[in-house]
Amino acid sequence: MHDWRIGGGLLALVTLAYPLIVYFSLDRFEPRWLALLLFGLALLRLAASRTALAWGCAGGALLFALFSWFGNAWMPLKLYPVGVNAILLVIFAASLVYPPSAIERLARLREPDLPPAAVAYTRRVTQLWCVFFVLNGAVACVTALWASNAVWTLYNGFISYCLIGVLMAAEWLVRRRVRARNGLA
Repeated sequence: MHDWRIGGGLLALVTLAYPLIVYFSLDRFEPRWLALLLFGLALLRLAASRTALAWGCAGGALLFALFSWFGNAWMPLKLYPVGVNAILLVIFAASLVYPPSAIERLARLREPDLPPAAVAYTRRVTQLWCVFFVLNGAVACVTALWASNAVWTLYNGFISYCLIGVLMAAEWLVRRRVRARNGLA
């Protein structure tokens, strides 16, 4: 179990550093060699977790890696963040159609007996994340297709992570107020 935590931590670290790895590889390697890294990350993700999210992300990563390998092109590697946002959007949106919502599932891990007000709140937060994935994916796509490699790296390797952190922090603050208003604090 301890080895899987270390492996999972390393996988998360390499995944987060992916845009920087691509950026620093641009003038040093052919794209097909970096595609092997993406392929390996996908296989490790599947080994670490067999959830729908892991399968979706791994499947998308494998496709991008294959396109990059066979075309020896950077663009599929740069479009990977777009694919991640698309997969997350599909998973979160599907959870709105087939409840419980993604955020409700996460909330129930910590608090199994959610009151109806909390269920409604988690649904709204899931909707908010769907909007985020659309916007973040669109900007990631624009940076991949039309921006310089430096701008692509800045957005996908830094700004998007900051935006995720801001959204998570803002939601945490709002959640505290909602819980207090509903006598759950």
